[in-house]
Amino acid sequence: MTTDRSTVPPPRPEKLLTDEDARAVAAGTCRDPFATLGPTADGTGVVVRIPGASAVEVVNDTDRVLLTEHPAAPGVFVGPVLPFYRLRITWPGIGYGEGSVEEREDPYRFGPVIGELDEYLIGEGRHRKLWTVLGAHLLTHEGVDGVHFAVWAPNATRVSVVGDHNGWDATAHPMRPRGATGVWELFLPGLADGAVYKYDILGPHGEQLPQKADPVGFGAEPAPATGSVVRQLGTHTWADGAWMADRADPDTPGINDASEPVSIFEVHLGSWRRHADGTSLSYRELAEKLVDYVADLGFTHIEVLPVSEYPFPGSWGYQPIGLYAPTNRYGTPGDFAAFVDAAHAKGLGVLADWVPGHFPTDAHGLGRFDGTALYEHLDPRRGFHPDWTTWIFNYGRPEVADYLSANALYWLEEYHLDGLRVDAVSSVVYRDYSRRAGDWVPNDDGGRENYEGIDFLRDTTTEVAATFPGTAMVAEESTTYPGVTAPVGPDAERSRVHGLGFDYKWNLGWMNDSLEYFGRDPLYRRYHHNQLTFGLTYAFTESFVLPISHDEVVHGKGSMYGRMPGTHDEKMANLKAFYGYMWGYPGKKLLFMGTEFGQVAEWNFAGELEWNCLDDAGHTGVQSVVRDLNLLYREQPALHRRDCDGRGFQWLVVDDNSGAEVYAWLRRGLPGDPHVVVVLNLTPVERTGYRVPFPVAGRWIEALNTDSEFYAGGNRGNTGAIQTEAVPVGTEAQSAMLTLPPLSAIFFVEDLTFVPDDPATTATPADPVTTATPADPVISLTDVSATPVEDTP
Repeated sequence: MTTDRSTVPPPRPEKLLTDEDARAVAAGTCRDPFATLGPTADGTGVVVRIPGASAVEVVNDTDRVLLTEHPAAPGVFVGPVLPFYRLRITWPGIGYGEGSVEEREDPYRFGPVIGELDEYLIGEGRHRKLWTVLGAHLLTHEGVDGVHFAVWAPNATRVSVVGDHNGWDATAHPMRPRGATGVWELFLPGLADGAVYKYDILGPHGEQLPQKADPVGFGAEPAPATGSVVRQLGTHTWADGAWMADRADPDTPGINDASEPVSIFEVHLGSWRRHADGTSLSYRELAEKLVDYVADLGFTHIEVLPVSEYPFPGSWGYQPIGLYAPTNRYGTPGDFAAFVDAAHAKGLGVLADWVPGHFPTDAHGLGRFDGTALYEHLDPRRGFHPDWTTWIFNYGRPEVADYLSANALYWLEEYHLDGLRVDAVSSVVYRDYSRRAGDWVPNDDGGRENYEGIDFLRDTTTEVAATFPGTAMVAEESTTYPGVTAPVGPDAERSRVHGLGFDYKWNLGWMNDSLEYFGRDPLYRRYHHNQLTFGLTYAFTESFVLPISHDEVVHGKGSMYGRMPGTHDEKMANLKAFYGYMWGYPGKKLLFMGTEFGQVAEWNFAGELEWNCLDDAGHTGVQSVVRDLNLLYREQPALHRRDCDGRGFQWLVVDDNSGAEVYAWLRRGLPGDPHVVVVLNLTPVERTGYRVPFPVAGRWIEALNTDSEFYAGGNRGNTGAIQTEAVPVGTEAQSAMLTLPPLSAIFFVEDLTFVPDDPATTATPADPVTTATPADPVISLTDVSATPVEDTP
């Protein structure tokens, strides 16, 4: 039976709440709202704040009690409390109309959500699953569905959750402070996935700060709006269990292992391909079209430019605001997970660019988050980047380093990424990065190394390797900092300037020298011989990736096509030779989208690639060369097994003193693997009868020739195979007379099945070859290469 207690006289309001506290509640300035709002400490009364209500009752399944408006604070209602109560609110009508009635839960009747262990780890800066505690989480708390909000703002005097649910009223939902950790939390019943919110913060002196997006938010509004969006994690049903198990198996080399082929297709998701109306493809559309395209070209990995939420499209994602939110531009977190899953289903690893080096100064971002330099250094010589006009993280603060390290783990766990490419590592490890003398602060030893940044990177790579074995951490590091890919080692053995623990480092020295060399008129290349040879003096000091990235096709640098000298046909030949040189060179491979078919224009992030280039046979020829190079790279262990091991490379022709610009080298795998010899002719002159040393007697298959007709070349070559002769050249006892097409790269693979008629004898030197029939471009791949693919997804 329901008992109507609405006429029972309530306790006097001032006995439950003083006038001063009532006014603080009304103004939303309580330091600890749970000390005043909700059930009173003795359990006899309740205080609620409902501005504009004409009446408020507390009700449950059996009772209801009318509350009294506090005389000192309009909108603040007090009275007796009921167990498991809800609020029944009567809103005034308009004119002579009747008012409306609604029932809702009181957020201030619920207990805290964050446990003591989580609170302790956050305070220590050692919570490596930080995203499971902070941010906005859909959950059932004390039997009621809603969203739990938690944010770190240790110097704030009040933090409130604001959004559409409360009319963006900062006084409506102040949060509960959690002691010395600086964390604030609040459970809001009834909110659902898709709710938009921000944090409204008063600084250390009660000053009003700009409303902030959630540093650990999982979703964001479309720009130019800047709110965070409640998003449920884990909505995607993964189908990559076997992939994940194989990757982590310690007994077999995984997809990221230095002994495996690693060929990366770098892509900006928004400008790879667009709809007819100019809009970008969604994550789920990319899961079909982009994934199929990359798999068809034989790449092993997709690397996406940063997908963390960012406000400025022109930053391409390198100035992120929401490190924990996949950008909404292409869909939801579940959609991005589906993209990764689809790539795994096609045998492709997925890497993402990660930006822990700096963050933008947008008012809704991390800068001066609680009114103090919280995430950044207070001293601009350490906390502000003058070139990028961005804030720099304070790596020496444990909570900040934890925020970043946990973010790396978040992407690997929640989205099954196979690795992260870490942007601008040099800016993290050096205090004087891009600064003039006097504009930076030396470390405690008087040097330029940023010890705090170095420790942060080491801790992150160590955590990633331990938690997600088989994943890869790749460094974009533009200096000669030693030991980027060296192991970190035990704490007791750490040098302050060595061993960052990355798996790979971008070889920017190789990239710069190689592009300068190939960009020269072939007439003058002979005077810059060292630009192709110098890189081998350090090629094995780190585990390198050879990057032709987005940075090389923007800001007036031109496209890869535009960088090549000569006529259209010569540009095509140069570009194919360059890719042959790159795939034959030791190191893992990376190409940015559009370079695989020689796009003519620079990359434009606001449009799509120049797919019409593929109407030209020269461009489809370049695309086919890249496809077949990838296949050859996968098939031949000598081309990948010792990419990062000096035993896998040997010069054969490095300086013939003739100005011919012919280069040749040997690639070795493990014992039993067929050797591969790579020969380049980097002048526009055909070389016939050119003798090249070979390391092993026998028959060598002409496995790929960039001048093949299958690649729109001149179809000059060596009839598909050559046999060595006992004619010493240099230190090698065997050699062969070759035809070297102009501006070409040729791959010769040792034929282990060949048995000479008389092994005890060798053939006499053959006459120079003057003509050649078409050579198959790749062993067993003639049918693939004979019909260049012109269609794109």
